[in-house]
Amino acid sequence: MDLLMDAFLDAAKLLPFLFFIYILIEYLEHENNNLVHKMFAKSKKFGPVLGAVFGTIPQCGFSVIASELFSKRAITMGTMIAIFVATSDEAIPLMLAHPDRIYDLMKLIVIKLVIAVIAGFLVDVIYKSNTKELTGDNEHSFHGNCESCEGGVLKSAVIHAVKIFLFIFAANIVIGYAAENLAPLMQFISNHTVLQSLLAPLFGIIPNCAASVVLTELYLAGKITLSSLIGGLCTGAGVGLMVLFKQNKNLRQNLIVLALIYAIGAAAGLGLGMAAGI
Repeated sequence: MDLLMDAFLDAAKLLPFLFFIYILIEYLEHENNNLVHKMFAKSKKFGPVLGAVFGTIPQCGFSVIASELFSKRAITMGTMIAIFVATSDEAIPLMLAHPDRIYDLMKLIVIKLVIAVIAGFLVDVIYKSNTKELTGDNEHSFHGNCESCEGGVLKSAVIHAVKIFLFIFAANIVIGYAAENLAPLMQFISNHTVLQSLLAPLFGIIPNCAASVVLTELYLAGKITLSSLIGGLCTGAGVGLMVLFKQNKNLRQNLIVLALIYAIGAAAGLGLGMAAGI
C-alpha cells in the first residue's frame, strides 16, 4: 500500500503541470498540422534541418506526419530519420514538470537536435535512391495528433494528461517495486552505462508513448544516465514507426529505418557517455 500511495502521489502532483502543458501542445498540433505537412513536402534537400526542428516539439504527432509523407514519397528518408531522432514523445512535458531539471532538458533537446540534423543528412547522402522518388505531394489534408480532434483542444488535453498520468503511475509502481525487490539488478544496470546505452534505444523503439515515460521516469529516479536517456529517446518516435510499417509497403525499407534509428540511438548513448560523461 505504501508503494501504491507513493506512486500515486508522485504522479498526481504532476497532473496540473501536464494539463497546462498539453493544452499548449494540443493547440499547436491541431491548428498547424496541415501547414507543417505542406512545409515538409516542399523542404527537399533541407528537409533534415526542418524535420529536426519540428521533431523537437513534444509528442509524436510530427513523427506520424513524417511516416505518412515518406510513404507518399513526399520527403526523403533522411528527413524522416531526422524527425524520428529529434522526437522525444512525452519526455519533454515530464521534464518540464520538474523545474529543477530544466538545464538537463535543454541539453537533451539541443543534443538530439544536432544528432538528428547530422543523421538526416548522412542518411540522404548514403541512401541517395530515396531522393529521386520524391513526388512533391502536398495536397492532402492531414491529421497527425495522438488524440482525436473531436471535442476540441481542451478535451484532447484532458484525455492526454490523464493518459500520461496513468502511465506515470504505472511506471512509478514498477520502478518502486524493482528498487525494493530487485535491488541487485537495478544496481547492476545503474553501474553499467554501456549496457544502459544498448538497452535504452531498444526499449525506446516500442511504438507507444509509455516507452518515453518509463525512460524519463528512470532518469528522474537516478536509475539511468542522461546519455542513456538521450540514446533511448533517439529511437522513441512513438507511434510513428507503427504508422510507417502500416503505410509504407516496402518492408525492406522499413527494416532499414528501424536498424538505422537503433544504431543512431546506441551510438549516441555510448558516445555521449564516453566523451561527455553525462
